[in-house]
Amino acid sequence: MPHDMPHDVPTAGQLVAAVRDFLQSDVLPALDGRVRFHARVAINVLAMVERELELGPEQADEHARRLADLGVRDDAELAAAIRDGRLADDDRLLNALTDAVRAKLAVANPGYPEA
Repeated sequence: MPHDMPHDVPTAGQLVAAVRDFLQSDVLPALDGRVRFHARVAINVLAMVERELELGPEQADEHARRLADLGVRDDAELAAAIRDGRLADDDRLLNALTDAVRAKLAVANPGYPEA
């Protein structure tokens, strides 16, 4: 952990992991029906938050590099460039969009690309 972190241990990621583990191992087995389903949804959401905390900073840097490589500042400018046809002949566009979707899936559903 970097020395300039403003908070002590446990980190936000560790707290989220602890709650997720508690729900999965202690709470979920005691539940039935709809409440069990909602607990499973909550467990999945917490797992997504964990992955976003872990992967987010590096993904943000990679996304900024992809945008800069395409000559745009942000997603809004990228969308405008696509609409205007400015990137229609740019082979890098498909790769950049594919990489962006893969990064989102790595947080939302890391098993999906293999499925």
